[in-house]
Amino acid sequence: MASASRAIIGISRGARRTSDVPPPLDMTLESDWLSRFMALVTVTGKLEIRCAFGAPWAITYERSPACEIPYHAVLRGRAILENPDDGTVRELGGGDLVLLPHGSPHVLHDGSGLPPVPAVKRPGGHVFIGENAGTGERLDMLCGRFVVAPPHDRLIRRHLPDDLVVRAATDSRTPDALAATARLTALVELMRAESLEQQLGGLAILNALSAALFALALRAISESGQAPTGLLALAGQPRLAPAIVAMLDDPAKPWTLPELAALCSMSRATFMRHFQSKLGHSAADLLTDIRMSLAANALRRPSASAEAVSADVGYQSVAAFRRVFTRWAGMTPGDWRRQSLDGPRDATASDDGEAGDAE
Repeated sequence: MASASRAIIGISRGARRTSDVPPPLDMTLESDWLSRFMALVTVTGKLEIRCAFGAPWAITYERSPACEIPYHAVLRGRAILENPDDGTVRELGGGDLVLLPHGSPHVLHDGSGLPPVPAVKRPGGHVFIGENAGTGERLDMLCGRFVVAPPHDRLIRRHLPDDLVVRAATDSRTPDALAATARLTALVELMRAESLEQQLGGLAILNALSAALFALALRAISESGQAPTGLLALAGQPRLAPAIVAMLDDPAKPWTLPELAALCSMSRATFMRHFQSKLGHSAADLLTDIRMSLAANALRRPSASAEAVSADVGYQSVAAFRRVFTRWAGMTPGDWRRQSLDGPRDATASDDGEAGDAE
């Protein structure tokens, strides 16, 4: 048995080994972990409703399906977000954006404590418009959802927290953080403008902008250091980011803890402690999730054999790969291939305008 200090993490027994510690990565284009991550998962977006309310108002959202991530962008005014599951209460101001990666049930309201004025929903441009007769403080807010193609919703929920808030007024004064927030604000304003007009191609443009919103939000949160835990908190730590880039860049490599620690200029013990603290999972867990996500993508190709896929993601033992994939996906590689080729229903195809119950 290999010593603990050289244990290979997250791979099968038959995987290849190496004793060479790779040199530190050039922290330029090679450090773009987010582009690699977005290439791994498939995320589409849909802007559903623009809320133009006067206080008092309230909207209730039930728990979303596993593959959906609700989002809300406050353009003007103020909103209170409450999560009845854990009691979390957050105040959102103009320019703030919130994502709920776990699809948690939530309530948005004006915070007055008064009974909400009933709202109505009508078609308006390319999205629905929610309005009420409230005469109090005005709210202008865009609401929609991101749809994550299975099985990548598991990756999202495992490595992102219950809610992610991008603040327009970030405490971080770094140029990257300020630029990311400014671009996010500009994108949301463009979405608002497109939602108000019935221009040619407007619906397609809105959905494309909504999908871009997801990546830009992840960038802004990572750059600002606002993520409490998870992948974005990990990536926001310059000393730990090289390990993420390495695993995303070459997931089939039999990475060892000393190799990953060396990339981050840390001792093995320090690396393990900081990685677990920020991500909430071990490096082995993240590597397995990356490998199985890649395998799920590859298995969509009818010509890809289990043997080829297992080798591509770092396994020389097909039996070991099948065991890990089945445990990760809840079904065998063959069952996943059949399900994906059957063409599961695209959640964005449902256009009933249901984006929460306005009261």
